[in-house]
Amino acid sequence: MQTLETTQPPVTAALVDTTIHRRKTRPVRVNDVFIGGGHPVVVQSMINEDTLDVEGSVAAIRRLHEMGCEIVRVTVPSMAHAKALAQIKEKLIKTYRDVPLVADVHHNGLKIALEVAKHVDKVRINPGLYVFEKPKSDRTEYTEAEFAEIGDKIRETLEPLVISLRDQDKAMRIGVNHGSLAERMLFTYGDTPEGMVESALEFIRICESLDFRNLVISLKASRVPVMLAAYRLMVQRMDELGMDYPLHLGVTEAGDGEYGRIKSTAGIATLLAEGIGDTIRVSLTEAPEKEIPVCYSILQALGLRKTMVEYVACPSCGRTLFNLEEVLHKVREATKHLTGLDIAVMGCIVNGPGEMADADYGYVGKQPGYISLYRGREEIKKVPEDQGVAELINLIKADDRWVDP
Repeated sequence: MQTLETTQPPVTAALVDTTIHRRKTRPVRVNDVFIGGGHPVVVQSMINEDTLDVEGSVAAIRRLHEMGCEIVRVTVPSMAHAKALAQIKEKLIKTYRDVPLVADVHHNGLKIALEVAKHVDKVRINPGLYVFEKPKSDRTEYTEAEFAEIGDKIRETLEPLVISLRDQDKAMRIGVNHGSLAERMLFTYGDTPEGMVESALEFIRICESLDFRNLVISLKASRVPVMLAAYRLMVQRMDELGMDYPLHLGVTEAGDGEYGRIKSTAGIATLLAEGIGDTIRVSLTEAPEKEIPVCYSILQALGLRKTMVEYVACPSCGRTLFNLEEVLHKVREATKHLTGLDIAVMGCIVNGPGEMADADYGYVGKQPGYISLYRGREEIKKVPEDQGVAELINLIKADDRWVDP
C-alpha cells in the first residue's frame, strides 16, 4: 500500500515574526513623560525617604532620576506630607529639573489627595483603601443595597479628586492590590483576579462618567500566577468594554536578592512578551536604585528598549581557548558605559562566528594565545590575547562608535 507523505515548507526567517506587538493604548501624560500610546515602556520606582524630609526626598528623587527612573513615586500619609510635596517640587525645579512625580494616597485620603494633586503630576489611589470599609466579623454577605451604598460613598469621595485632576490635565493611577481588596469585593467575587478587575472597573466607570480618562491601571499581587491572571483578565474586560487604558506592571512585595529579581521578571516579562504593559516597577526590598537596572535589563532582553550594551557570550566548554568568565568581565568593564551595541565574547571558533552573527563586534578565541576580532561577520584582525580588550576598543573607536566614560 502506498503511503502519501505530506511535507511542510521549511520555516524561513521571513516567516517568523520576532517582534513583540504591544497592545494599543491611549497615551497618558505624566509631566513630560507619556505612558502608553506606542511610547517606550516607562521605568518607575519609589523613594524610601519620609516625604517630610524635603532635602532627603529631593536627593533620593534625583538619584533615581539620574539612574534612568523616568517617574518617581512618593508616599503622602498625612496633610503635612502632602504640603511638603510643594517644597520638594520647587526645590527639584530650582536645583535639578522638574521630575515627574506620583503621590501615593491611602485611607480616606480625599483632603490629602486634593492638596497633593496641586503639586504632583499623577495621584495613585488604591480602590481597596481609598474609602475604607471597616470589616464586620459576623458578616455573611453584602446585600445589593449595602453594595450600592458604599458605591455611592466612593463616588462622592472620588469625584472631587477626579475633577481636580481633570481640570489640571494631570493623571491618576488606579492601583489595585490583591492583598488589600475591599471587603465587599471579597464577599462578592472572592479572593480572586476577578475581584481585582471589578474593583478597578468600578473606579474607571466613575472617572469616565466625569469625562476623565487620564488613567493608568495596575493589578499587582505578590504571587506571580495571580498577577498574570489579573492583568490578562483586565485586558479581556477592557477589550470587551472598548477601554484602552495603559497598564502599569509589577509584582508587589517581590522580596530581595536573586529570587526577588527572578520573581519580578517572571511576572513582568511574561506580560510584556504578550504585548501587555506600558510602564513597569520592580519592587525589591532593597535600595530603590537597585530596581532600575532590573527594569532596563527586562526591557532590553525583550528588545523593547536598548539602553546598554547587549553582551552575547557562550557558557564555556572544553574547547574554550581563554578564561571566558574573566575576559567577559574585562570586556564588560571596558564597554558597559556604551549604548546601542551588541558585543559577543566567544571561547572558540566552533560556535563563534555563527552564534554571534547578529553582534556588532566579536571577540573570539581562534588559536591559543590569540584573539580574533570581528566586525559583524567579518574578521578584522588577529591580536595577542593580552591586547584583545584594548584592540576591541580601538576597533569601536575606528568606527566612531566609542564615547568616553
